[in-house]
Amino acid sequence: MRILIPFYSLYGHIYKMAGAVAEGVNEVEKCEAVLRRVPETLSPELIARMGAEKAQAEMAHIPVCTVPELAEANGIIFGTPTRFGNMCGQMRQFLDSTGGLWVKHSLVDKPAAVFTSSGTQHGGQESTILTFQTTLMHHGMIIVGLPNTFEGLGITSEVSGGSYYGASTIAGDDNSRWPSENELAGARFLGRRLATIAKKLNV
Repeated sequence: MRILIPFYSLYGHIYKMAGAVAEGVNEVEKCEAVLRRVPETLSPELIARMGAEKAQAEMAHIPVCTVPELAEANGIIFGTPTRFGNMCGQMRQFLDSTGGLWVKHSLVDKPAAVFTSSGTQHGGQESTILTFQTTLMHHGMIIVGLPNTFEGLGITSEVSGGSYYGASTIAGDDNSRWPSENELAGARFLGRRLATIAKKLNV
């Protein structure tokens, strides 16, 4: 069972969450997590001015995702940072290139989930995931969320990402906050849950 994890990460927060999602997927017998970056649209000069060169170098070993890989996967878990309450432009452009899959019904009945990050607690995590799911539903995919069987949704001892719609993390206004253990646990739970559902759908 091949579970694809296409993501975009500028400063590394979504990359960190993607790693935890992959750990959850790999905990499920006969399931393999496959990390992929979506194509970059920013120039190297702009990335340098934004101070993201180091993070980009750390992710450079991960192959860039191709559209056919989506059709080949048994399930897909997408990762994107928020941009004004929506997915980032890089992810939007990638999804906009999947019309050929839509015509062929290639993604119909595949389980799909979304995880995200935002600079602040109220930076649009839930709206990003919900608006992302609209595209997945147009493809006929089966939406997988993060239910309250993940007990980390109910904690009040810390400010934490995560909702019924998917896993998430808070990066901080200056991107200095990294995913907490609770947020990483939510990402692992989401990966494990989607992989389990994918197995059941492919019996």
